[in-house]
Amino acid sequence: MAFNSAVRSAIKSAISSSDVALSRSVVREFHATGAKRMGGGHGHDGGYNYEHSKHMYNLGRMKNQQLKMSLFVFSCFSIGVAVPVYAVVFQQGKTASG
Repeated sequence: MAFNSAVRSAIKSAISSSDVALSRSVVREFHATGAKRMGGGHGHDGGYNYEHSKHMYNLGRMKNQQLKMSLFVFSCFSIGVAVPVYAVVFQQGKTASG
């Protein structure tokens, strides 16, 4: 019986000393940065949120506009046709081999 109480007190002292060491090294806290304020007013202050947003959709001043827009439309159309065609061919190939 005395041995059990000695073992228990030794374990308790070991646990309490490790708790003290852990409490010094580990700090549990929730940390979040504050929200960024958009200028001094409430919410939107009339400025641009994105650096290049003022010129983002200025298609009239785009260099090589005819070439870029035709390439864009052609590539979108090609992807829109090629993906379903590839999917059908792939599916038929799986069905024929199985």
